[in-house]
Parts: sequence; C-alpha cells; structure tokens
Amino acid sequence: MKKNSGFTLIEILLVVVIMGALAAMVVPRLGGRSVQAKVQIAHIDIDSNIASALKLYELDNGTFPTSGQNLDALVNKPTLAPIPTNWNGPYLEKEPIDPWGRKYQYAFPSTHGKVYDIFSFGPRENDEKSRITNWE
Repeated sequence: MKKNSGFTLIEILLVVVIMGALAAMVVPRLGGRSVQAKVQIAHIDIDSNIASALKLYELDNGTFPTSGQNLDALVNKPTLAPIPTNWNGPYLEKEPIDPWGRKYQYAFPSTHGKVYDIFSFGPRENDEKSRITNWE
C-alpha cells in the first residue's frame, strides 16, 4: 500500500471555512475597540494630562491661559496679552492633539460651570454627541 502524507482538498477547504467563520465572529467585535480606546485616551488627556498642565500654569502665573492664548500657552510662552511674567514651561511636551489628529478646544472662562472648558470633537467632528468634554 502506498502512504499518502498531506491533506486532502476537502480537509483544507474545511479548515479555511472554519477560520473564515471564526474571523467573521471576532473581527467585528475588535473593530469597535479602537474607537473606544481613542475615546478613553481623550478622556485621560482632558481630565488628567491637560488639566495638570493647566494647574501648573495657573500656579506659576496666577491665572489660566485666555481663550485667545489657547492651549498653545502650555507649550510655548504666549505672545498675546496678558503675557505671563512667570511662565516656567513648557507644561506639556508637545502640542495637545486629540487621538483623531485635531487640536483640543479650550475656553477660559468656562461657559459650562467649570473654571475652563476643554473638549475634543471626538470621532465624528460634526456630531455634538461624539464630543468628549470636561463638563459632562
């Protein structure tokens, strides 16, 4: 008798079908995770990283950057009035960009009952429901 080693075409097709079925079940579940991870990163940036940098700026200068100075004041000394005399930055290592590649938005004083407002437009820039904010 002759021994055949290897797989038959049927066995290979069966393995391919099983792998396809598994991929069809797993990939959609993992697809939404990247958006969730980016949203979580934006929350951490807003509530922790940028907030800490703003507190340090305020400790050094007695006030937060103005809306006109924006969050750029945390990276480069502002040239718009009021120019801080005790700027001891940079307070952030790099320009504050959200996970979608857009600048975080900032307003001081706040219009939402906080000291200042920080938000990201989120995954869908024109959808207010996707915004990630420090006031909600």
